[in-house]
Amino acid sequence: MKTNRTSGILVHPTSFSGSAGIGTLGTPSYKFVDWLAAAGQTLWQILPLGPTGYGDSPYASFSTFAGNPLLIDLDDLAKRGWADAASIVPPEWIKDSGRVDYGAVVYWKNPVLATAADFFQKNCSTADRVKYEAFKNDNSAWLDNYANFMTIKAFYDAKAAEEKTSGIWFSYWPADLRSCDPSAVSKWNAEHVQEIESIKTIQFFFAEQWGALKKYANEKGIKIIGDIPIFVAPDSADVWGSQSLFQLEADGTPKAVAGVPPDYFSATGQLWGNPLYDWDAMAKTGYYWWVARIRRCLELVDIVRIDHFRGFEAYWSVPFGEETAVNGKWIPGPGRALFDAIKKELGDIPIIAEDLGLITEGVRALRDGCGFPGMKVLQFAFDPGEAGKDGMVNAFLPHMYEKNSVVYTGTHDNQTMQGWLDSAGDEAVKITAEYAYGREMGAEEARRLASSGELRTALVRCAIASAADTAVIPMQDVLGVGDEGRMNEPSTVGTNWTWRFDLSELTEDRARRLLFLSKIYGRNI
Repeated sequence: MKTNRTSGILVHPTSFSGSAGIGTLGTPSYKFVDWLAAAGQTLWQILPLGPTGYGDSPYASFSTFAGNPLLIDLDDLAKRGWADAASIVPPEWIKDSGRVDYGAVVYWKNPVLATAADFFQKNCSTADRVKYEAFKNDNSAWLDNYANFMTIKAFYDAKAAEEKTSGIWFSYWPADLRSCDPSAVSKWNAEHVQEIESIKTIQFFFAEQWGALKKYANEKGIKIIGDIPIFVAPDSADVWGSQSLFQLEADGTPKAVAGVPPDYFSATGQLWGNPLYDWDAMAKTGYYWWVARIRRCLELVDIVRIDHFRGFEAYWSVPFGEETAVNGKWIPGPGRALFDAIKKELGDIPIIAEDLGLITEGVRALRDGCGFPGMKVLQFAFDPGEAGKDGMVNAFLPHMYEKNSVVYTGTHDNQTMQGWLDSAGDEAVKITAEYAYGREMGAEEARRLASSGELRTALVRCAIASAADTAVIPMQDVLGVGDEGRMNEPSTVGTNWTWRFDLSELTEDRARRLLFLSKIYGRNI
């Protein structure tokens, strides 16, 4: 019997070994897709694909519409005849395994890509030229703005470095460019044709490689789940090019910024610093910017996960300049009106609502009214305080899930499951093991099962066996990686986003195990 039950793996392309400096859209990605198909999985979830800036976070991109140049596979460019093979050879200090060193990769790869773009412009075939011009025409709505922003930013970043100053565009660009004045931007275009063409060419490289990889995955029955954060970075083409749609002062300075209030985890809350949308201004345009954003995302992926969904019901607004998020306040968001506008333009589209954190009845009503599945994280299920006389009632436990939900053992922001088990207290580990194995046991036995990796394997089975229509397992939890494989620790900088694994770990045994679980629990059939 055909079911709607699906499962898949969460891993970003940057995490693949086998290409210079960072995982790319080349051979390693295709090998992963082949393994995913052999494992009987039909979903590949990734992080945002945009070009990353300070902190290397895919959730703080220079553009929510553009692709990350660092993901471009240089070997593929040479094979297509779009780059000189001699120019793409990495120096010995750029490795094809181990953690991503973003500083080194950016320093080496960005000039190589610029050289490749110049090579392409001078040597491409007539057919490739036609394809390139069509790409520019089809994507001009965002591509022109992005290319302008990045070239202006590069020029004034370099000037700021010489003058030993720093900041975001609204603090150090000339006033006319800062305000995105059409005549000033047009003048800039006329004076920087080659640099702008280079940016557009690199985006064409990304689009061609990503399109081919997505087609390959789709032909193997694999859908890609993409991810977009609710907010965009202050230092982005998105804010600069659409200033009237954000809560900004006349000079581009934010009036207020995003964050979350103080809670159990942080006495001062989290100050994210993203500019907030002017939802009244958005509404007057029919929410065209958000419609365009979702449309673009669906050109790149098959299913969209929206991060921090609760912000559409109400968002935490912190006055600009505050050092913490304490002095913020809740402001109503656009609610159902936004999603009705999106549906009117794009029809029924597959969206996953990241509904973690402080979730109110209003947020649940918005999620359910739109028909979006929410998220369940197994790692949140085994708090000893939730175990009462009548059994555990934590909503994150598999037997409590609604069918219309997506279960994860953990997310990119969590510890890995093995890391969590290694650091959890004895009582939590005991409760977890008793749930996973369905019997009473002592703390010593539970700890042994946790340390050996057996309990982690059992929890992966619990997620796939659950009532949730969709199950997604982070690659780290398939491999049994400890906290050295954690992708992100919120509110920290250092090793975030740098994890890579050796593709030799994509073994036949691991594929067979996932295939067996998918079959026995009625997924992907």
